Amino acid sequence: MSNIGLIIEERSRDIGDFLVGRLIPFRKKRMIGPFIFIDHMGPTQLGPEKYMDVNQHPHMGLSTLTFMLEGEIIHEDSLGTHQRIKPGSVNWMTAGKGVTHTERTPPDMRNGNTFTAHGYQIWVALPKNLENMEPEFHHIDAKDIPKWTDGNTEFKLVAGEGYGRKSPVPVHSNLFMVEVKSVEAYTLNVNGNLKGEIGICIVEGGIEACGELVEEGNILVSKVEDTCNIKLQPNTHLLLFGGEPFPEERYIYWNFVSSSKEKLKQAKKAWSDKTFPMMENDNTYVPLPN
Repeated sequence: MSNIGLIIEERSRDIGDFLVGRLIPFRKKRMIGPFIFIDHMGPTQLGPEKYMDVNQHPHMGLSTLTFMLEGEIIHEDSLGTHQRIKPGSVNWMTAGKGVTHTERTPPDMRNGNTFTAHGYQIWVALPKNLENMEPEFHHIDAKDIPKWTDGNTEFKLVAGEGYGRKSPVPVHSNLFMVEVKSVEAYTLNVNGNLKGEIGICIVEGGIEACGELVEEGNILVSKVEDTCNIKLQPNTHLLLFGGEPFPEERYIYWNFVSSSKEKLKQAKKAWSDKTFPMMENDNTYVPLPN
């Protein structure tokens, strides 16, 4: 493991009826580039009585990236957004100074049938000068995400820049998120193709890196500049993510991220006092954790 610095094993936890694997933050590695939080949702079977219902909750100082592999979600927020997210599309919500939202199984999928829900909820910290920006929401359809192949291996540039391409997702810092799917064994070269720190999330299958075999449910963390070639096993599915780290430390409390501990205190008070921006047509409320 000469230049893959850390392997992070997925740690599962329950949020209601939904099983989530927390990948970062991790005690030894709080961020990978500007990425500060990654939750692995599922795969889990939903319906006919169990659905995804994440009630109204706040965010601050970050952008959320929702990327579904299977299943669909309705996103609604305090900006007035109502958006269905399907597999392969990207929901990019920049919370900035504060936003609230819900994520739920669409009404038409609550029809007595079962289906698989599987995806990633990702938080990207904002640069210090943009932490207090006005909230924004953007949805990018799957057809608009850059795609290419190398032999039988498929690539998608979910967000940011890499491999000489640029995603239409309007990010606020130098970052990348790339989906890779192999059919046969494949040697992945990231040198010169991605800039900054890199996380390699193994969704399915396994890889060999620096002589060590690592299987699904793990993240490898490295620095792109000196990483070894990564050998994908057949039928392997990866997410590569990372970028240039910020010079300042980021603090995280619940759903709030900031370079200032004082701003975190203010956000906690605003949510407790219900002076945070709230949704007009939803009176649900997730209280601060104890």
